[in-house]
Amino acid sequence: MYGRFAWGLPGFLRHPITLEEAKAIVQRRMAEREENFLRLVRKGIFGYPKSPYLPLLKLAQCEMGDIEQMVKRKGLEDTLRALREGGVYVTFEEFKGREPIIRNGQVIYVKTYDFDNPYISRYYQAESGGTTGAGTRVFIDLNHLADIAPSMMISNEVHGLLHLPTAIWYGALPDGSGLHTTLFHSRFGHFHQKWFSPVIPQEVSSNWKYYLANQTIVMIGRLLGKPIPQPQKVSLDQASLIAHWVADTLRSHGKCVVRAHVSLLLRISIAAIEEGLDLTGATFLGGGEPPTPAKVKGIRSSGARYVPVFFTVESGSVGIGCVRPIDENDLHLFRDMLAIIPYPHQLPEFESAVNAFHFTTLLSSTPKLLLNVESDDYGIVENRSCGCPLEAYGFTEHLRQVRSFRKLTGEGVTLVGSEMIQILEEVLPSHFGGSPLDYQLVEEEDEKGFTRISLLVNPKIQIGDEEKVIKTVCEALSNSSLSANLTRTIWSQAETFRVKRMEPVWTNRGKLMSIRLIR
Repeated sequence: MYGRFAWGLPGFLRHPITLEEAKAIVQRRMAEREENFLRLVRKGIFGYPKSPYLPLLKLAQCEMGDIEQMVKRKGLEDTLRALREGGVYVTFEEFKGREPIIRNGQVIYVKTYDFDNPYISRYYQAESGGTTGAGTRVFIDLNHLADIAPSMMISNEVHGLLHLPTAIWYGALPDGSGLHTTLFHSRFGHFHQKWFSPVIPQEVSSNWKYYLANQTIVMIGRLLGKPIPQPQKVSLDQASLIAHWVADTLRSHGKCVVRAHVSLLLRISIAAIEEGLDLTGATFLGGGEPPTPAKVKGIRSSGARYVPVFFTVESGSVGIGCVRPIDENDLHLFRDMLAIIPYPHQLPEFESAVNAFHFTTLLSSTPKLLLNVESDDYGIVENRSCGCPLEAYGFTEHLRQVRSFRKLTGEGVTLVGSEMIQILEEVLPSHFGGSPLDYQLVEEEDEKGFTRISLLVNPKIQIGDEEKVIKTVCEALSNSSLSANLTRTIWSQAETFRVKRMEPVWTNRGKLMSIRLIR
């Protein structure tokens, strides 16, 4: 697999697209949107006997011809809603392979790799965040990164960011975020000046293949005259180094861009204020966690402009911020690559439902084939005219107030929920006494806007040193999955965990949720 990557990378880097080519590609994909969907269903589902969607379509008594007629008669989104109501969908837990698919009394056993696109080249692997369990390993195709590039290029041009000096503060492999960002920007000839990484491979894995992979990518790029930067370790408490890079770049170029997770951008802004630096002229692009009003206000207080982005490992780029937004997280959906429908999802700990996003992929190069696959995100989906230049490309669908109903997110990484539940219910009681009813995690924001994870410990539990509780949690995470260890590494730097001596909070229905989200 890595051999294929090393062989395919030179061709990928040698042939960047132009802005006019990017516009033409997006316009063609928008014109062929419904046909692209039908082609993917025809080949990737009905033409693939092992597809996990085939049993669902059979239960719904739906053939290829039926889907073609529905699309012709109703359009794509209404077809997807009809399929969802007919039982053709996959929940988040089913997609992760943690629960079997159960429809009309029929049980369909699936694994997460059953949803892999069987037609991609699988150049390298990356891990998703592991929102409610061990991170999902996803195969990445260089062709898919090439397919992402046109939409990203025109959105960069619309925001006035194309070819500005850029730094990223994303992890190196096994965290795929830095590599993803570096490669799809290189596809349109944009190379970052700096690649800052909060962790290095050796800190999260003893497997040296990740270190060697990062070095190989940089080496191949430089041999081809493509200046891919070397990942440089900058821990969370060294945000001032990046703030000074921004200030220096503004003095020499007038404008620059920083791409990072929302909390990391907030750290840069706070460091700039503390150092007396004015970041007016800088644009910060961030995702990876909800850009709450407090976080965005903190970022803007340094003078920087904030633009939200939405990206998932499984589907690629989802959307980017509107030029004329109505709130801090107003995004244009990349409709040439994805279709989305909201559908009610009942939350077990609340008496209400949220409109969970259901994604369907439209690109044949996507790592995972998605047909009404439920995300653990929810929010507002609306079609409206905003006057933003992205609207001219047909990107009229907006996503707003995007939040997660399953995961605890901070510093751009997510808490591995099922592993944490095992720690709360087994590890902590065995070390400090009590029962699973005496421990609970709660997500909160502190006075600066940073996400903090409070570990509620019943006061009746006798603990001499509360730091031992945090140490025990971190050790348990480090001995768990790779993604859990990555989360532990980042959150240890950020001092995200804190202990509160109070009784866990029960729901109005008399339930105790081990992990409690405050939304």
